[in-house]
Amino acid sequence: MVCILLVEDDVQFNKIVCSYLTDSGYSVVGCHSAAEAIEQMEKISFDMIISDIMMKDINGFEFAEQVNVINKDIPFLFLTARDDLQSKEKGYRMGIDDYIVKPVEMKELVFRIEAILRRAKISNKKKIVVGDLVLDSAENAAYYKDENLGLSVKEFNILFKFLSYPKRTFTRTQLMDEFWGYDSESAPRTVDVCITKLRGKISECKDIEIVTVHGLGYKAVILV
Repeated sequence: MVCILLVEDDVQFNKIVCSYLTDSGYSVVGCHSAAEAIEQMEKISFDMIISDIMMKDINGFEFAEQVNVINKDIPFLFLTARDDLQSKEKGYRMGIDDYIVKPVEMKELVFRIEAILRRAKISNKKKIVVGDLVLDSAENAAYYKDENLGLSVKEFNILFKFLSYPKRTFTRTQLMDEFWGYDSESAPRTVDVCITKLRGKISECKDIEIVTVHGLGYKAVILV
């Protein structure tokens, strides 16, 4: 599932956009400041960023420059009330992927997101098939040789994340923040326990393996 970072200091509009994008099949983390967004980027691996320009701490242009230092390849979209040509030119010259002026139709926002992700070759998969293993996000269910593996929602989401980015290592902190919440009081050991249970439930599946990357975290390796 594609994970989007939304940076918007208008609390109500932030909630509206997050809700619509979630209903559209995306995983969304909403932040109200650039500083909060940078903190989230240190914890979660995002596929795309949507940001306002006029914010209280630093403006969107400065935030985009900071993002470029952290990850220059991540797709970036401005969603802002600023409709002047100078701002648009500045944004595009910085390398942003799109510029949308508020107010915006939510359907158009989704169309623009889909177009940017296509260009970046990032897929918002609804179903993943690896050999005889099928993960169906519409059902939150995993099947191996047509038999339901009985994964919990959290186990399913973690496996879906792993298989969406095979060979990418996810740290315990990233997994904890994304699937338990960044303010969770659970210990990192909770991730290890969940992975152990997940490995047990997919033990018959010979098409994938969840590998421990010592000192870092976990990744999925496709064996077919």
